[in-house]
Amino acid sequence: MATRRQTFRLYPNKEQEQKLFEARRLHAYLYNACIANRRFEWKANQKTVTYFDQQNCLPEFKEAWPEFAICNSQALQATVKRVDLAYNSFFQGLRGLPQFKSIRDYSGWTYPATSGWKVWGNGKHGRLTLNDLGINIRMRGQAREWGKPTTLTIVYKPNQNKWFASITVDVPILESKFGSQSQLEYEKIIAFDLGTETALTTFDGEKFEQIENPKFTKKSEEKIRKASKQLRRKRAPNKAQNIKASNRWKKARKRVSKLSTKVARTRKDWQHKVTSDIASRYDIGVTEKLETKKMTKKAKKGSKRKKQKAGLNKSILSVGFGTLNQMIAYKIEQKGGLMLILPTKKIKPSQRCPKCGKVHKDWAELSNRYHVCSKCKFEIQRDKGSVMVMYNVATDVQPGCGMRLEDCGCSSSTDSTKKRKQTGSMKQLGQKKRQSFKAKVDRVTQTPSANAAG
Repeated sequence: MATRRQTFRLYPNKEQEQKLFEARRLHAYLYNACIANRRFEWKANQKTVTYFDQQNCLPEFKEAWPEFAICNSQALQATVKRVDLAYNSFFQGLRGLPQFKSIRDYSGWTYPATSGWKVWGNGKHGRLTLNDLGINIRMRGQAREWGKPTTLTIVYKPNQNKWFASITVDVPILESKFGSQSQLEYEKIIAFDLGTETALTTFDGEKFEQIENPKFTKKSEEKIRKASKQLRRKRAPNKAQNIKASNRWKKARKRVSKLSTKVARTRKDWQHKVTSDIASRYDIGVTEKLETKKMTKKAKKGSKRKKQKAGLNKSILSVGFGTLNQMIAYKIEQKGGLMLILPTKKIKPSQRCPKCGKVHKDWAELSNRYHVCSKCKFEIQRDKGSVMVMYNVATDVQPGCGMRLEDCGCSSSTDSTKKRKQTGSMKQLGQKKRQSFKAKVDRVTQTPSANAAG
């Protein structure tokens, strides 16, 4: 089984929307209360508060604050877990210290089990029932895949004034046609490389295809800049000075948000069309491992090329490297295909000659867009040479030491040794809690006093 997330638009009436706003407000208060509790305990007693400490306080919390009685208990636990995950990310150095959130910035809440809600439909439109709020909401949208619903997240986007239901479903996944990496069928294999000048460059062993970068951000940049300039001229809110936002500021902010949302929707539509076309024609996808987060970091302090780096980052984010890779991967896997991720540092596709295998360090410069091998005199465009190297590695014809597929240490979508990262889901936490409780009971029953009493 594979897990897929499907998003639907919700159309609540006025009474239903009022209940949704109330539930969102309560979950935001609980989120802030959990952060305040952790901060107080650490400053006063140097004590680290865990998820289980706060979860066990929820019954008393609901008694002290009766308005929280309407909220589903598992949904409240999920909000507490959200705080715990935020602190875990902070301790790992992945983000900053979790801060209090205003209701304006709080997106929504999650139902980690199906006991608190039910969806009426088969993936195309339908209705959504929330048991704790006692409402049945009209839902619009069409899922690409549909299966057994598992979790639900209610999301509110204040800039658009729209409600959404994000549902995860378990769908059956086709078994791969390819038993192992050493028995690949090469008839429908494609290697692709992502870039900024050319969004996608592909090679299937016979011909190259290049898809130009639509540059969605650049096309709408001027409109967004003008709308943002108008926004800055309006009276913005200021809590420190007790100044409320003017109505003109609110309208101008909506205009900026509408333009940014349109760019995001257009980019997503283009990404789906491109990736669906590739996945429908090929069974095996080959690409290199890209770390988009590191690639789009700001220029180092004191660098003389800050503007160039900012422009490169904008081009990378405009194409959406990470999203394109994910889309192609899951769409090929969905049809029972295979996705191979080659290690960039070992293969060096942009520096290696696809004909003789020689590595040219001077090819690493992004300004060098056309490569001429000094050893075999082979000439090729930079992006085309990269995809040709990746294709040759996957088909085991690339010259060079250690260029066999099994020697490269690449990862694949069907790798049985690949372990899933434990993220601490509600089911895992419940199982862990039961195990610790059982161990505690066993220790008590094995004490001498208990045996003597027996």
